Amino acid sequence: MISSWPCPLPGGGTADELAVQITAENGAESGLRILILPPLFDEHNKMRRFMAQVMRALADDGLPSVLPDLTGLNESSQALENQKLSHWRGCVSHAIEHFEVSHVLAVRSGAMLVPDDARGWLYAPQSGAKMLRAMIRARTISSKEAGIAETSDEISELGRSEGVALNGWPISAALFTELESAETPQSDRLAIIDQSLVGGSGIWLRAEPDEDSAQSASLATAILEDLGTPE
Repeated sequence: MISSWPCPLPGGGTADELAVQITAENGAESGLRILILPPLFDEHNKMRRFMAQVMRALADDGLPSVLPDLTGLNESSQALENQKLSHWRGCVSHAIEHFEVSHVLAVRSGAMLVPDDARGWLYAPQSGAKMLRAMIRARTISSKEAGIAETSDEISELGRSEGVALNGWPISAALFTELESAETPQSDRLAIIDQSLVGGSGIWLRAEPDEDSAQSASLATAILEDLGTPE
């Protein structure tokens, strides 16, 4: 089911953003609900279908879940260049309360948005610095193919001073600076799920958006086993 939710705006007020919600099979819910936090930018596009598969696999075993849009991301009508990492974190805290979720599943760079007091799982978590390095590397390759000479250091300096477009994503100077120092949370309430447990190569490494039913089932199983929920 696709619905909307009141996501806070940077300057106050709220914006109606979309949210995908999948309820438990036959309505037999366990009393738990999981908030899905996707990776940012291009990896989100690559993994959107995969995350829907994970949500369905969880629902088959009685675990409902919700995947909300944040301001400036996915289908949001808000401008990405006006967003900050600190604001997105506030949006996540609001979403946890609004959807009455019990746990969070953060995928890759989505881990940077998880509140310190949240419970749940970090799937192959990625820091902001590592994410930026990959995006900057992709831009240098594209620039070279277009006959433009620019280095990673030059792109980083532009990002810090003026903001920069990386793979088509307009990232402001404020957001770029926040991402450079953003780490994934360290908490005994958050379990890390490595790709080795899921099996195969990560969906984010593929050239195009893709799905993998075996991997989505493995990820759902890891969550169910950690919760002690019967399959």
